[in-house]
Amino acid sequence: MRILIAGAGGFIGCQLAKHYLDQGHDVVGVDNLVTGDRKNIDWLAGNSRFSFLEQDIIQPFTVAGPVNLVCDLACPASPVDFAPLSIEIMRVCSEGVRNMLELARSKQAVFLHTSTSEVYGDPEVHPQREDYWGHVNPIGARAVYDEGKRYAEAIIMAYHRKYQMPVRLVRIFNTYGPRMRLDDGRVVTNFICQALQGKDITLHGDGSQTRSFCYVDDQVDGLARLAQSDYCGPVNIGNPCEITVRQLAQEVIELIGAKSRITSKAMPPDDPKVRRPDIGLAQKVLGWNPKVDRIEGLRKTIDYCRTVLNIGK
Repeated sequence: MRILIAGAGGFIGCQLAKHYLDQGHDVVGVDNLVTGDRKNIDWLAGNSRFSFLEQDIIQPFTVAGPVNLVCDLACPASPVDFAPLSIEIMRVCSEGVRNMLELARSKQAVFLHTSTSEVYGDPEVHPQREDYWGHVNPIGARAVYDEGKRYAEAIIMAYHRKYQMPVRLVRIFNTYGPRMRLDDGRVVTNFICQALQGKDITLHGDGSQTRSFCYVDDQVDGLARLAQSDYCGPVNIGNPCEITVRQLAQEVIELIGAKSRITSKAMPPDDPKVRRPDIGLAQKVLGWNPKVDRIEGLRKTIDYCRTVLNIGK
């Protein structure tokens, strides 16, 4: 197969590209590198079956030759990006998604889009199933991402209904692992970097809010399984093992052997209080279950962060 991956410079996008390259497929990576990392592209560039196009998908474009699968992972997804890249996020979720849909349609390719658990907002239903419509503040600080992704899902399903396009929609829950941006504002990298540098670990609120963390290898496996399926509705891919953010901080401190204290600051607006996927659909349709234990995944992520920060054990 020949596969185009938009967002190939990102944390998950580059590892999805590596997955397909390891299987012997040809991969065209696309990224404007606003939040993607050039090192992730360099990591892939040694493979002769990989090519890269530096391109903003907000602008229409095409590639020569056949494409069998278009994977759209191109969107700033970190909370620290929501304010400075607010308009860019809205445009990539609207104009960008439409351009990718048109590219897939012109190539008669399967279209895979990574949506997000953020479409559920601060949920009133727990755990979150795909038939839950969500509880989102449409004008809040997080709305550019939450509503942008909800719009993207709507236009993708419109293309599916109007043109009978083969589409695949995955709702990604909190994913972590090597090649994350260390400055992305997410709790896993925040806590690990703070502990490695001997700083206090900072929680929002008292840390009682919950999250469910999925290791990147499991996430990539879920994406690939969905791409191979014929299921067109949204599918949750995430680890249903739910913990408090405070527990995560304590685990990071223990694994690193840090002397960090746990401190707190105010909760950001509209921050979800709970987050856990119901993965029954993924189990039934894809035969998918997460395999990597959280402590094992955290160890691998800590080792990666040590290397980037040049901090020995």
